[in-house]
This record gives sequence, structure tokens and C-alpha cells, in this order.
Amino acid sequence: MRNPRRPQGAGVNTKKVGHRPTFAFLGRVTVPPDRFMDTGGLTKMLEPSVNALGFELVAVEMAGMTLRLYIDSPEGVTVDDCADVSHQVSAVLDVEDPIRGEYTLEVSSPGLDRPLVKPEDFERFAGERVKVKLHRALDGRKNFVGRLAGLKDGRVVVETDEGRFELELDQIDRARLVPEF
Repeated sequence: MRNPRRPQGAGVNTKKVGHRPTFAFLGRVTVPPDRFMDTGGLTKMLEPSVNALGFELVAVEMAGMTLRLYIDSPEGVTVDDCADVSHQVSAVLDVEDPIRGEYTLEVSSPGLDRPLVKPEDFERFAGERVKVKLHRALDGRKNFVGRLAGLKDGRVVVETDEGRFELELDQIDRARLVPEF
């Protein structure tokens, strides 16, 4: 007999019309440009539930009609972890109903090219290779690829082949780790 709370097949839960949670474990996530938006309200609403399950809420993204959550933990993330978070977050979204209309909920790993969103991310991943894109050009350039040196007085410090750059945190359009193999 099929469990209505744990659907079979593609992992789609159609418990509520207009709200279809899905989940997937993706080793690498490719996110088109300008997909991360200011989702502070959703992050504040969902973060306690995600944390209670033992995961970090890395980022929340609204892309079209898809609400995408990236979760992580020191032990990594499995498909079952994504399913558990999806079900927990679905309950919160059902009660709070913060998004009008029909949408799809996706929960996944941040992948090897993890987005850096919070100030703590820039401290935690100091020493790692990163790619940073700014909203506006600094010294004629918007893109910086190099070694993350951390956060200094609200500025992200990146050491590139061309030198050391201090980038204003609020001027960063997006930042990601660059996997090294």
C-alpha cells in the first residue's frame, strides 16, 4: 500500500493544490544568473525547521514558480534528507502560506560549487577558490576569481592573480565556490 505522506515515483507530493514539494540530491547545481533574490522573510520562516532536523539552510531561491532550498550538513546530504526537509518545510508553508498561487518546492544539496550567501560563509570558506560577480564594476571589472581570504570590515577579500581585492559585501551579486580536482 502506498503511503500518502511518502509518495512513490518522482518524489512529488501533491497534498495541497498549488503546492508541490519535490526533492533531489544533485552533486552539482547549475543555477542561471540572477536567480538568488532577497528571500530574507522565507529564510527566517524556514530556517528553524531546517535547523531542527540538523541541517544548515544554505540558500533560498525563487526561480519562476519554483521555490528552491539548498541544505547542507557536515555529513553531507542524501535524497532521504531532502525528502525529510521537504515534508517538514511543506508543513510550515501550508500553515504560513507566504507564496500566492501554485509553485513547486525543491530541496537539494548546494553542490560542489556551493553558493556563498551569508557573511559567515565568507569566513567559513576562507582559503577556498571562489568566483565572485559584483552588481557594479570595480576598477573596470565585475568578475573576480581567486582565493578567498575571508571577511574584513564588511568586505570580502579575494586574492587573484592580479592582486588582492576587497569587495563590498552588499555589492556582491553572487558568489560561489570553485571546485578544485
